[in-house]
Amino acid sequence: MPGLIKREDIDEVRQRTDIKEVVDGYVTLKGAGLGTFKGLCPFHDERSPSFTVRPQVGRYHCFGCGEDGDVIAFVQKQDHSSFQEAVEKLAARIGYELRYEDGGTGPNREEVGRRQRLLDAHKIADEFFRAQLLTPGAAEARNFLFGRGFDRAAAEHFGCGYAPQGWDALLKHLRGRGFTDAELKLTGMFSEGNRGIYDRFRGRLIWPIKDMAGDTIGFGARKLYEDDQGPKYLNTPETTLYKKSQVLYGIDLAKRSIAKDRQLVVVEGYTDVMACHLAGITTAVATCGTAFATEHIKIARRLLSDDGTGGEVVFTFDGDAAGQKAALRAFEEDQRFTAQTYVAVEPTGADPCDLRLSRGDEAVHALIQSRRPLFEFAIRSTLKQFNLDTVEGRVQGLKASVPVVAAIRDASTRTGYCQALTGWLGMPDPNEVLRMVTAAVKRGDTGRPPAPGQPQAGSPARPAAAQSGAAQPGGPGVAAGPPSGAVPSYHRPDPRDPVASMERQALEVALQQPALLGGPFWDRFAAAGFATPAFRAVHDAMRATGPGLLGDPVRWVEHVMHEVPEPLRPLVSELAVVPLPAHTEEAVLKYCRDILARLFELQITRVKADKMGQLQRLDAAADPETYQRLNRELMMLEMERRALRAES
Repeated sequence: MPGLIKREDIDEVRQRTDIKEVVDGYVTLKGAGLGTFKGLCPFHDERSPSFTVRPQVGRYHCFGCGEDGDVIAFVQKQDHSSFQEAVEKLAARIGYELRYEDGGTGPNREEVGRRQRLLDAHKIADEFFRAQLLTPGAAEARNFLFGRGFDRAAAEHFGCGYAPQGWDALLKHLRGRGFTDAELKLTGMFSEGNRGIYDRFRGRLIWPIKDMAGDTIGFGARKLYEDDQGPKYLNTPETTLYKKSQVLYGIDLAKRSIAKDRQLVVVEGYTDVMACHLAGITTAVATCGTAFATEHIKIARRLLSDDGTGGEVVFTFDGDAAGQKAALRAFEEDQRFTAQTYVAVEPTGADPCDLRLSRGDEAVHALIQSRRPLFEFAIRSTLKQFNLDTVEGRVQGLKASVPVVAAIRDASTRTGYCQALTGWLGMPDPNEVLRMVTAAVKRGDTGRPPAPGQPQAGSPARPAAAQSGAAQPGGPGVAAGPPSGAVPSYHRPDPRDPVASMERQALEVALQQPALLGGPFWDRFAAAGFATPAFRAVHDAMRATGPGLLGDPVRWVEHVMHEVPEPLRPLVSELAVVPLPAHTEEAVLKYCRDILARLFELQITRVKADKMGQLQRLDAAADPETYQRLNRELMMLEMERRALRAES
């Protein structure tokens, strides 16, 4: 198992990685001043670019939605990965070998290289299949797509392709690109016979299956010809890249909408995902030949930020017995979520693809809108097994439903469904169901609902196990929350206040050009007084960081971020990336020196005013030594002020 990455290696990866190059892979950036770049924010919808990246300090900040962070945070949010996964990805990008605490190890270079070769093979295969879809031999595949309401633009959007008939079209193509048979055997794209390996997918419509980062890791293939003796759908087998229990088709296209809308729609097939997305339900995904289970839930929780503050998971199933069984299986996994879980069942048995084809996009929306809470569906499905018109049927229905209600972990929700079950059974005493469910909870008699036609007790519902391993520390910049007690409140400074405006400019310079604070200037800067509370707190964080990192802007900003009170971290991020009003290196240096000179001069003016007040209150005859000392200090301060003027 990998251990925690050493702190110095995290700093080294952050330092060596060009944040602009990483962000460029997701966002089109354009120059917005010297050393500053802007683009449309990837975290919220906007028409005017407000997402700002400043490579010199290694940070980004959106002035529209407030999202901010360093290159590691950006990769985490974009790929919905953990801190450690993001660091490992960036380390692999720059060829840096990470070290781990407590003797732990991470992926070695050989494994990373092997994985990259597999990804490269899949990428080339994906491109090959797409190109084949446009050839005359792929007419049947194009007809299949068109017959289900998908035009060429839809096929291109979802990356649909075609595997030619024959035994070695893809094999020859990848061999020609330098891949060995030993490498190709590991991809899952080939089968092996007496004469060696041959194409696994032949004469089939192809869908690329991608991971969260958008890398192709496998394929799904649909039979097109009657003489194909294989199954209707054929997927990549288990490989080091492709684990069907951890794969959701369409997740690369849906992840942003899922995170934004706090909704995940689970459908049953590739064409259902396509239909939902084209109808505007861009949160739809599908499992690949397996039930929605524990590993899928981990993906969903990561995307939904499943923290008890909202979000919903909607399962769509056919209205037949098989669909009901699938829905009830989902009940077992439901309580691993804190998001609300629903079931949307189409009574006619039509799937989203059929609905869109026969009744249009509105019908797909209506299906999702018709969703019912999964708990309600599970209980009502249990009651359907009994004749509730008879006393015996109602008693049997009650006994079968009690364990289902008792399986609901949330006490308030459980109580609500006790009341609902009382009404569905038509029982006169509303407290009878509550007493029976409470007793079942105490006994541990909690289980899944029986499948249609098969009333039976189920296994206890268990909460999801915590992920193994210690949490990866995130600081500097990812510090623990503030200690208990009063947390200071910081109001956003008024930009019309000339003092606040000058202090803000000084902090922008100090964060973006810290090298200018070296030598004797550090003492002046550290001694400067800031009148605006928020800016004073940022200045205090800089003093706490100290002058040791002034030559390293990235680490300087990270450490200041770590020292500043948490409510002010977005402000620090903003100050660190806002474009300075200059367009050449020379102009930037002149601007920065002028701003610092103004700050130091203001400090001198404040000290002079304080000493002048002392002098005016002093009786020179009674204390001539203090009088002379104050005069000398005032003279020195004036000389220092004039020197600053001359320098600037």
